[in-house]
Amino acid sequence: MICISPSTSRLVLYASHLPGKEFNIYYRPCLYHISMKVKTGHTGIVDQDVYVLLSKIPSGKVSTYGDIARALGHPKAARAIGRIIANNPNPISIPCHRVVKSNGEIGGFAYGEQMKREILEKEGIKFQDRIVENFEEQRLSF
Repeated sequence: MICISPSTSRLVLYASHLPGKEFNIYYRPCLYHISMKVKTGHTGIVDQDVYVLLSKIPSGKVSTYGDIARALGHPKAARAIGRIIANNPNPISIPCHRVVKSNGEIGGFAYGEQMKREILEKEGIKFQDRIVENFEEQRLSF
């Protein structure tokens, strides 16, 4: 529950949660009460945190599943990141196409590998076979 204080009109958060459970946020008195669910995997990574990092990858750059996992403090969670990205609710505005495998291979995409390649090429990324050319130069590490 999210509470907005009538005296300060500020949002006050007191939260504790477990994966798949509701945040419990307390403040008295409250003008509004809102409940929300936060989706986390077994690693404790919140999907929204992944999507925020994805939105920071600029056009013409790529990152890897492992780079994102390390940036979130879970260096061994590259596969979990991949699963979260695969469930991206808006793959056009949240640029999951800019995430590739750690060896520079293109990797999967909701609309197919060929579409991913075409989008990346329009953004200036070049490929040799299925691998990003000059991968380390094109790579954004957080």
